[in-house]
Amino acid sequence: MGEKYFYSVALLGVAHNPLGYEYHLPLSAGAFVDVPLHSKIKPAVVLEPTPKPSFTCKMISEVKESFFAPWQLECARFIASFYGSAIGEALALMIPYIAKDTPKIPFKSNASLALSPAQKEAKNFLNSHKSALLFGDTGSGKTEIYLSIMQEALEEGKSVVFLMPEIGLTPQMQTRLERHFGPRAALWHSKLTKKRKESVIEGINSGIIRIIAGPRSALFLPMENLGLIVVDEEHDESYKSSSRPRYNAKDLALWLGKKRDIKVILGSATPSLQAYEKLPTVRLRGTYFASTRQVYFEAGLHEMSEGIIKHIQKTLQKDRQAIVFVPTRAHFKSLICRDCGARVECPYCAVSMSVHRHQNALRCHYCNFAQPIPKECPSCGGKTIEANRIGTAQVVEALQEAFPKAKIGQFDRDAIKTERQLKTLLKAFNAKELDILVGTQMLSKGHDYHDIGLSVIIGLDAQLGMADFRAREKALALALQIAGRSGRKGEGEVLIQTYNSEFFKAYMDDYESFLKDELFARQGLYPPFMRLSRLLISHKDELTCKDTLSRILAKLKQFEPSIEIVGSGAADIGKIAGKYRYHILLRSTSAKALVRANNACRNPLVEIDMDPLSFS
Repeated sequence: MGEKYFYSVALLGVAHNPLGYEYHLPLSAGAFVDVPLHSKIKPAVVLEPTPKPSFTCKMISEVKESFFAPWQLECARFIASFYGSAIGEALALMIPYIAKDTPKIPFKSNASLALSPAQKEAKNFLNSHKSALLFGDTGSGKTEIYLSIMQEALEEGKSVVFLMPEIGLTPQMQTRLERHFGPRAALWHSKLTKKRKESVIEGINSGIIRIIAGPRSALFLPMENLGLIVVDEEHDESYKSSSRPRYNAKDLALWLGKKRDIKVILGSATPSLQAYEKLPTVRLRGTYFASTRQVYFEAGLHEMSEGIIKHIQKTLQKDRQAIVFVPTRAHFKSLICRDCGARVECPYCAVSMSVHRHQNALRCHYCNFAQPIPKECPSCGGKTIEANRIGTAQVVEALQEAFPKAKIGQFDRDAIKTERQLKTLLKAFNAKELDILVGTQMLSKGHDYHDIGLSVIIGLDAQLGMADFRAREKALALALQIAGRSGRKGEGEVLIQTYNSEFFKAYMDDYESFLKDELFARQGLYPPFMRLSRLLISHKDELTCKDTLSRILAKLKQFEPSIEIVGSGAADIGKIAGKYRYHILLRSTSAKALVRANNACRNPLVEIDMDPLSFS
């Protein structure tokens, strides 16, 4: 009988505590293995050797050639502790390394980059700091600066991760990276085929691919000698995961930068207050933006008014293109009975269902339940049920009626489900095969539109009126991002439909003034001066939810006054997918105090959301 070795092992993607297993050979921390669990074989990672336990351990089934590097283990432990997940869930974000000798292939650029004096000055500032923010107006040339710094990193033998928001994976950025870096650069995201993902990993392992561009998952790839992380459009909320582990890739990039001595650059035309306050910042102003753009306002909530139609008509007559931003996809947000005032709600979620007329269906955008559009009110049987809040599909119909000869595209998650559809639509628009593009927030995601003469923004007041301390910041950033699509070549106009024109007028040409005013307003209450944590309790039985809420609140009392219980009770959306939802909001000047309190409240029914961006 040979010697036995015992290990603490984390099961990948499982909300389990580590389990004990044995093996007949010594293994290193980070070894990638298969282990038996019940009647199945599961992928897992060796965390550390342990003394022989008092119970009988199962044998590790197989040790694979690949392994998880020390930085990946440390990062996973941090994510598990700080963001309140199991370490196996955190490790499931990572792609393991393969033992190899990666050849250093010298890099020589096949394209030249000429920077303006202002761009050179900004680049020098960024190079003089380990972490910094590039606050650059739309059209000021942020991308050229990124490319120039990336080129220097490659010339020094380093690798680069370039993070973009999920739906900001634009064909234009792919083209620019390939033109400048050739096969050294590759895209990485969830919609790649399995074969393409394997090809990218092979390229990384062979040392050919040295730049990876993609959404937050790109941060965890096994890049050798990583020297630079760029987080573009850093204000974008899609860097925060909405499911466990609820990490924020932007914050994690800064954490990795400190731990692994990596340069980190955040960039945005509308930077988050957090980044603006916490990081050394260089301001890069646009060359054309304010001088070539006219901003108009009209009173209204969410309607296709005569004023909007007239502005679009003038734009089309000049042979220019228009984009129309609408906050809601589909036809309408919800159906309301004119007789009793009831909304048609999802039977499994405490939310109104959205109308999708082309499918003759109501669909819940939370659990995806669908049903035929009712002919009468489910509550009172009334025959008059009507929609409120305009949606993309209805705007397309209204514009098609107003401009029967115009070619109109729809740009939202209903119309664009794949990368190929995204490329096809943007290519058609930039080739002027489309006259008008109607879309949701996808319009604002940094896409390159060549000849937009008019940006129309509908429904911003809904964003401005949300019960969220970031509501003003989000609404203004959205307005500026969409306005920035207009007038990239020649003059441009922006039409904003709002009852809060004074707010937008005050800051549309000076976002930095807004940031300074907002910092003053948040002092002592909200981030970046305070840290927040949200504990979300959900269960199909409401009494179980309430009982758990009471027990968690009692437990939290022991952590006062280092943390403050801001409030607790039923969540704004009280039920999703058949589960009731209650929440607790915590606040503290100390992240460590919040993490301690969060971890003391771990419970199968409790979802921990550190630094939450959603409160519904």
